[in-house]
Amino acid sequence: MKVIFLVAILSVFMLGCASKPVLNVEGIYVPSNMDGTNQSRGTVQKAILTAAAKRGWSPRLVQPGLIEASISVRTHSATVEIPFSEGAYSINYKKSENLDYNGSSIHRNYNNWVIKLSRSIQSELGVNSQKY
Repeated sequence: MKVIFLVAILSVFMLGCASKPVLNVEGIYVPSNMDGTNQSRGTVQKAILTAAAKRGWSPRLVQPGLIEASISVRTHSATVEIPFSEGAYSINYKKSENLDYNGSSIHRNYNNWVIKLSRSIQSELGVNSQKY
């Protein structure tokens, strides 16, 4: 009886840890050029498309200033919208499958994918970030 109770408690704990609030990254700074001018929209667009593809996302330009990117891992998939300008970009949740999205929380892997995507975009834009 104690074993069944312990297994039940561990199952609830493990399920609770797998779900985290959905991460939307908002207004991430795009560094300016060495002469102080903003990078062009085309340069930012290319950086996002390149970073997304390198990370295994399938990006597509929806309209000027908006990229949609999707990723599929085994039976899980997610789609994000990436609005961008010369000075900033964001990564916003759009939809997912098999990631236990409930309107506010999602499987923690989704947030990890978004963080890594943002880091890769920053790298393509020439920002050297230190990992801790």
